[in-house]
Amino acid sequence: MSQAAAPLSAQQRRGFWLRTLHQWHWISSAVCLIGMLLFAATGITLNHAASIESKPQVTHRTATVPAPLLKSLGAREDGNAPLPRVVSDWLEGTLDISLAGREGEWSADEVYVSLPRPGGDGWLSLDRESGAVEFESTDRGWVSLFNDLHKGRNAGAAWSWFLDVFAVACLVFCITGLLLLQLHAGQRRMTWPMVGLGLLVPLLLALIFVH
Repeated sequence: MSQAAAPLSAQQRRGFWLRTLHQWHWISSAVCLIGMLLFAATGITLNHAASIESKPQVTHRTATVPAPLLKSLGAREDGNAPLPRVVSDWLEGTLDISLAGREGEWSADEVYVSLPRPGGDGWLSLDRESGAVEFESTDRGWVSLFNDLHKGRNAGAAWSWFLDVFAVACLVFCITGLLLLQLHAGQRRMTWPMVGLGLLVPLLLALIFVH
């Protein structure tokens, strides 16, 4: 009969946790590194948004939907719904825009489609009687684009999922970093004073200056 394995010593357990935490720490840091750099940079631009000048670029286009296509709008007079496929395809090709996943606000006289996006805005109005179309797009520049991506504003479901995954990776990075600090704290006396300082400074600033 084989002899039962001897229990792990404290040094062996510590070595196991060090290796495991280091592995999770570097993997999570690799996953969220670029995202953290971008979010840190856009944190600065958001904090100084009023000081960063931006001249919006406005594009305005008009068109007229052919009469045969207007018939496909049907009799709907209220509510929200996408434009019929044949109409949206014609508008996309004529105005060089994308209406995928966009719903219009229907009334008896017109269909209004709001077209917000990161770093800009837009809208489209279709007169249901004459077929006259008016489209306007506003581009606020790269800084506004990255600021809106930072906030997840009008960025869609895929970007929302990315933000969730990125947030989890950041949590893993921070928690494994904290556990590594705890394992090394015995040899580094300034570990917990520095961690405490990182908590105390924003706490005091919030209590004293934020009202």
